[in-house]
Amino acid sequence: MKRLILALLFIGATHAAQARLEIEIVQGNASQLPIAVVPFQWRAAGQPPITGVASVVSDDLYRSGLFAPMDEQDMVDRPVDAESIKFGTWRLLKTDYIVIGQVNDAPDGGFDIVYQLFDVHTQERLLSQITSVGPGDLRFGSHRVADAIYEKLTGVPGAFATRIAYVSATGEGDSLHYELVVADADGFNPITVVGSPEPLLSPAWSPDGQKLAYVSFEQGNSAIYVQEVATGARELISSGRGINGAPSFSPDGRKMALTLSRTGNPEIHVRDLATGAMQQLTQHWAIDTEPTWSPDGRTIYFTSDRGGRPQIYSVPASGGTAERVTREGDYNARASVAPDGRSMAIANGRGNEYRIAVWELEHGRLRILTPGVLDESPSFAPNGSMILYATREGGRGVLAAVSADGNVRQRIILSEGDVREPAWSPVIR
Repeated sequence: MKRLILALLFIGATHAAQARLEIEIVQGNASQLPIAVVPFQWRAAGQPPITGVASVVSDDLYRSGLFAPMDEQDMVDRPVDAESIKFGTWRLLKTDYIVIGQVNDAPDGGFDIVYQLFDVHTQERLLSQITSVGPGDLRFGSHRVADAIYEKLTGVPGAFATRIAYVSATGEGDSLHYELVVADADGFNPITVVGSPEPLLSPAWSPDGQKLAYVSFEQGNSAIYVQEVATGARELISSGRGINGAPSFSPDGRKMALTLSRTGNPEIHVRDLATGAMQQLTQHWAIDTEPTWSPDGRTIYFTSDRGGRPQIYSVPASGGTAERVTREGDYNARASVAPDGRSMAIANGRGNEYRIAVWELEHGRLRILTPGVLDESPSFAPNGSMILYATREGGRGVLAAVSADGNVRQRIILSEGDVREPAWSPVIR
């Protein structure tokens, strides 16, 4: 495979995007945990950032829909160490948990975020940790603090220190412009990975979160590229005759499932990314597309209309007979398998309405999660707690997220243009 290093080309194309995603909670959990994240004491040299660590942590916890952080203006006290916490006062303020901390200079030039989490009622210290980050990573470190607090209080690892990828489309007619954008999970730090006057589709993260595979029509026909997010270096994976679409990395990052129609009909193939060797997994007169891997890498799920309507099927990743998976509803497509492999998020269609649903693989049970009429492209968070998806609002594409139990929903709005094709990254190491 000829490797195309286009770093220089993309130095000009890769830039900070102008528009940031705005996230709004439209439905929260009825039993939100009251918590106070006290502003962290700034002990480092230089000026503190405009948005402090505590604000980022508090916003992360609020966006989960599971916490009700106290407003900073309602805090009558701002302790910086365990000895100065007046637990009786915080109990009167009806707060169950309190977080305190400091930010110090680190020996390597970055920052040490020192923080503690207490149960206000028992006065027990639940967490006491130091998170060290580089000079430009204080906001990322704040997300890590939120991840640790979330995991301690819910038992589920947090997914705030992750990123999302999506395709935005701005302009009209001949001026329509597409961008593949990567942003923090809270919508900050948007970076345009690649821009094109032709459509960009199907972004898919590598397991290490360092690369994105996507489909581009910049050469007139569909082509699959893999691009390093940090450098812009990219590799052409497939641009043969017909359809080249729906790339999906294997869990170990060594292979890619993709849809090709080089034999005349869209079929699922698996490509060895080191050798370029290709294996065709399906061979059927129907349309087989949208492959995705099970977490153990043994099974590939895909969408096929071989039964007359789109449904989810599975096939062994090493090759074998395809079997139908979903059996409820007229339309089930675009599977995203949960990290524990026990369920998958799908786009479920009934009549003219398309909603996000979860199909429980063990019990064969379908649960509808969203109220929309044109919801599509679900993508599980790496901790399995939330599902990111695309929908329509006011005539344009927006993103939304729903918790895996359907109790929490977020509305994610870009200030301008359409946004679609979301993909939630794995945990960033």
